[in-house]
Amino acid sequence: MKQCMNFKFVILLALTLLVGSTVYGQDNVIDEVVWVVGDEAILKSEVEEIRMDAAYRGRRFDADPLCVIPEEIAVQKLFLHQAALDSIEVSESEVVSQLDHQISQYVASIGSREKMEEYFNKTYSQIRETMRENIREGLMVQKMQQKLVGEVKVTPAEVRRYFKDLPQDSIPYIPTQVEVQIITLQPKIPLEEIEDVKRRLREYTDRVNKGESFSMLARLYSEDRGSAMRGGEIDFSGRGMLDPAYANVAFNLQDPSKVSKIVESEYGFHIIQLIEKRGDRIKTRHILLKPHVPEEALSVGCTRLDSIADDIRNSKFSFEEAASVLSQDKDTRNNHGLLPNPNTNTSKFEMQELPPEIAKVVDKMKVGEISEAFTMIPQKTGKEECVIVKLKSRINGHKATISDDYQNLKAIVLEKRRNEMLDKWIREKQKHTYVRIKDSWKNNCTFKYPGWVKE
Repeated sequence: MKQCMNFKFVILLALTLLVGSTVYGQDNVIDEVVWVVGDEAILKSEVEEIRMDAAYRGRRFDADPLCVIPEEIAVQKLFLHQAALDSIEVSESEVVSQLDHQISQYVASIGSREKMEEYFNKTYSQIRETMRENIREGLMVQKMQQKLVGEVKVTPAEVRRYFKDLPQDSIPYIPTQVEVQIITLQPKIPLEEIEDVKRRLREYTDRVNKGESFSMLARLYSEDRGSAMRGGEIDFSGRGMLDPAYANVAFNLQDPSKVSKIVESEYGFHIIQLIEKRGDRIKTRHILLKPHVPEEALSVGCTRLDSIADDIRNSKFSFEEAASVLSQDKDTRNNHGLLPNPNTNTSKFEMQELPPEIAKVVDKMKVGEISEAFTMIPQKTGKEECVIVKLKSRINGHKATISDDYQNLKAIVLEKRRNEMLDKWIREKQKHTYVRIKDSWKNNCTFKYPGWVKE
């Protein structure tokens, strides 16, 4: 189960973007106040923004969105008001880290930065500024909730009692989960291929020094397609957010008109240009070229891994020993090759959570079986590599049982207890908060928390 809190009261304001000065409704009203909570107004445009985002994400509402959404915003404002009273703070690094992650998700989902700007009818800078404040508020709400619930604990007896009282049709279904071990081999790239990449980067540096645009060259030639569409630009980042080799060179740049020396990172080779420094963050642009692995080298690498797999099957050494000594995957080598699930902080994966190349192979394997060698391109590095995997364990999809799925059931009970505590807090907070709702926005609504409408 995920380690972070995921309370149902946290709405996706952090992912909501302004959609411009669209005129809503047939009354040609640009905007209007539809709710007031304390001294905070909820605007019609806010509701429409979230409704638009929900439609994009395929979210379905159990009731009229024009009733559900403003109530969710109102709940958010209750938490934010309490966070201000309790001096809850969120660091800029937390905000920027999540901002960069969310922007990347949007660009990947919509297709490009330009399409994102077109979809939301805002410039890239306007989108970032809107998201920055929304993310800050979302993080403050989460911290406030964590403070309100404290360290909630449940006993094994409470978990057993919860499970015992569940109707059969309400028992949680646990999807099929697998544990996978991996050994990777990164085929050796010929020296002449590396030298050719460096020659091309030196050529781009010379062209920039002679007056050509670094941004245009990045758009044309950089193999980091995400940043290439922005002229090679990487927005403000701290050292910890960048590859160490890249960061060491980038943070030493002083003159925006100069181009860095060639930098080798785990992604390939770069040249970098400084755009702006702001405190402990830096904005740069770069051109990335990746030395390509020849088919012959891939074939040699896979043949070697097939030989290693045969030695394991013949008990010359174990998969765990081979992974610890031979694997070139630094994230798994020190853990006997066991692949970690970043979403849950465990080693268990649902099939759709695995990299697609691995999932396709593992789906047909038996527990303890070792695959034949195959090639894959990890999302992190984008470099093709040879791989063998072992299916360490498989738990087929099933209805939860107390003996096999205690931790899953415990997490469900904990979440239920937290939500009950927050639900009680919201109802109490309503009693002491001024609320005014425009008649046309409440007459046909059945709110989850009736206390909004005071007799």
